[in-house]
Amino acid sequence: MKTITCIGAGYVGGPTMAVIAKHCPEHRVVVADIDEGRIRAWQSDHLPIYEPGLSEVVSSVRERNLFFTTDITEAIQAGDIIFVSVNTPTKTFGRGAGRAADLQYWEKTARQILRDSPSDKIVVEKSTLPVRTAAAMGRILHSRDSGHRFEVLSNPEFLAEGTAIRDLENPDRVLIGGRETPAGQAAVQALVDIYAHWVPRERILTANVWSSELSKLVANAFLAQRISSINSISALCEATGADVQEVARAIGFDSRIGPKFLQASVGFGGSCFKKDILNLVYLCETYGLNEVARYWEQVVAMNEYQGDRFVDKIVKTMFNTIAGKRIAVFGFAFKANTGDTRESPAIRICRQLHAERASVVVTDPQALEYAARDLEDLGDSVQYEPDPYRAAEGAHAILVATEWDTYRELDYDRIYAAMEKPAFIFDGRNTLDHDALRGLGFQVYAIGKPTAQAEE
Repeated sequence: MKTITCIGAGYVGGPTMAVIAKHCPEHRVVVADIDEGRIRAWQSDHLPIYEPGLSEVVSSVRERNLFFTTDITEAIQAGDIIFVSVNTPTKTFGRGAGRAADLQYWEKTARQILRDSPSDKIVVEKSTLPVRTAAAMGRILHSRDSGHRFEVLSNPEFLAEGTAIRDLENPDRVLIGGRETPAGQAAVQALVDIYAHWVPRERILTANVWSSELSKLVANAFLAQRISSINSISALCEATGADVQEVARAIGFDSRIGPKFLQASVGFGGSCFKKDILNLVYLCETYGLNEVARYWEQVVAMNEYQGDRFVDKIVKTMFNTIAGKRIAVFGFAFKANTGDTRESPAIRICRQLHAERASVVVTDPQALEYAARDLEDLGDSVQYEPDPYRAAEGAHAILVATEWDTYRELDYDRIYAAMEKPAFIFDGRNTLDHDALRGLGFQVYAIGKPTAQAEE
C-alpha cells in the first residue's frame, strides 16, 4: 500500500485526491493544508468548494482511505508520492508584478519536503508553474546531503470548474512529465500506474518535464484565445447586424475549428486563464520574445474590452444614465455550476455600474458570500439577495452575468410585472429566450446580436 499525500486542499487538490482515493482503494490518500477552517470543512458535510458530484465522491471515501489534516510534517513523512497543489498567484510586487507567478508558497513547500522527508520521495507538481520550475524544485530538494533522492514530476491539471469531477473521472488526457533518466522514468511509471486504475492507457501521455509544464500554460492560453476571438467578432456582429451565434455555429461546423469555446459572452474569468496567459507573457518577455508576448497580452486586453463594452451598452441604452437606477445582476460566479468568483467578469462590471452611481443588487445561487467579499470596499451601496425574484423587484434592468440554468427557468412574466418600465434585460451570456422576453414587453439586448429593436 502506498501513501499518496497532497499539500494543498483547494480547488485542485481536494477533488483530485478524492477521485484518486475512490479508484485506488488499496492506497491511503492524505490531503494536508495549513488552513484549519478549510480542513474542517473538508471533514464536514459542508465542503469548502462547490462542484457537482464532489460531495458524493468525498463522502464515499472519507475516513476509509481519504483523510484531511493540518499536520503537514506528518503527511510529508508518510507520503510515498507527494503532490504539491499550493497557490501560485500572480505576483503583486517586485519584478514581474502583474505577470509572473508568485512562487513563495511553492518554495516554502519544497523546503519543508526536504526538511521533513525521512526517505526517498516522488514529488509531483500539480500547481500551474512556469517552465523549468521542476529544475528549481530539484535544486532545492538536493541542496543538502539528506541521503534521500527526490524525483520531480510535472502532472498539470486540466480541470474545468463546474465539471471537475467529470473531467477527473473521464479525462481527455492525463499528462505526466519526468526526467529522461532511468530514475525519472521509473517515477513516471509509478504515477502512470496510479491513473491507470481508471484512465485508459492511451489517454495517459508522457513527456519531458519542460514540455509538460509548458503544455498547461499553452492549453489555457489557446482556450482563452478562442473566447476572446469570438468576443471580438461579437462586437463586429452588433455593428453590422450579423448574429454571433449564427456565425459561431457556421464556423464550428468546420472540422478544423470545431464548436467548443465559441460562445460569446461578457468574457472569461476563473483562477487560471488570465493568470496563466500573463505568466506566459512574462516568460516570453524573459526570453526576449517580445512580439510573442504582445500577441498573448492582447487576449487579456480583448477580454477586458468586452466587459467594458457591455457596460457602455447598458449606459447608452438606458438613456445615457443609470444613476439611482436599480440593476439586478443575475450571477456573480465566473461560470455556472461553481461558487468560484476569482477574476469573474461580474466583479469588473459591478464596479463600473457602481461608478455610474447605479443601485446594484447581486443574486447568485452559490457565490453570494464570495461576491460580498469581492465587493466589500463598496460597502452598503451593493445589495446581495439570494432570491432572483426579490432582486428584480423595482429594478430598471436585469443583467445576466452567469449562465446558471435556473435563470432560464424563472417566471419572467412575474418578473416583468414587478420591474420599472421600460424593463430592460441585458443578456451577457446569450442564455435566455430573447423572442419570448420581447413578447412579454422586455427591452432585450444581447452580446453579438442585431440591435434592430427600436428604442422607445
